[in-house]
Amino acid sequence: MMTSHISKQEIEKGEEVRGQDIREGIFNLIKSSFPDFDREDYITIAELNQYRRLYLTSLILQEKGEIALIDRDVMEAINNNSILSENIQDEIEAELTFGEIIADRVAAFGGSWTFIIAFFSFILIWMMINIWYLATKPFDPFPFILLNLILSCLAAIQAPIIMMSQNRQEQKDRQRSEHDYKINLKAELEIKLLSEKIDHLLVHQNKKLLEIQEVQTDYLEDLMKELKKK
Repeated sequence: MMTSHISKQEIEKGEEVRGQDIREGIFNLIKSSFPDFDREDYITIAELNQYRRLYLTSLILQEKGEIALIDRDVMEAINNNSILSENIQDEIEAELTFGEIIADRVAAFGGSWTFIIAFFSFILIWMMINIWYLATKPFDPFPFILLNLILSCLAAIQAPIIMMSQNRQEQKDRQRSEHDYKINLKAELEIKLLSEKIDHLLVHQNKKLLEIQEVQTDYLEDLMKELKKK
């Protein structure tokens, strides 16, 4: 009679299983517990079934670990993507010079209803003072040459200031476009990477499921053999 390499007890006839007939994964699991176990040694069907259960459990736990790893990679990818889009406006504002800040504020004020109302109010007050209050000796009589000079100077100064602000706005738009490009590029790379990971996981899962089915088939074959004997 054969002797079990695990329990060191004699094996009943028909209950012996040779090492070379055991699947690779289960054989390696047995060998991890009994390093001197080789292909020529024997174990019982009950002992083999015990290691089959342990092997199936290890496959399931390994699968859970791989899914958790994928989930963590997804979260890290999402967090890395958000870093690119943080504080874009603060970075742009931090690069402004004093002159650019003044140009932006003047352009913003010059394009508001406050400036329009204040501008026309100033013109009306100027005219009223020179027509009614200083009718005998106005400092800027009709046709208000001094007022025209002031308005011409204001327009001459305001135009380049507005152009400076517009150039600055174009620079801001260009920087935002660069940030958008970087974000889109990183998102594309992350999607591609995650797609490859998912494809790898699916292929790996199919292999694991096939291996589990093969072990289950071995279980059924052993059960059929036992039923035939009885």
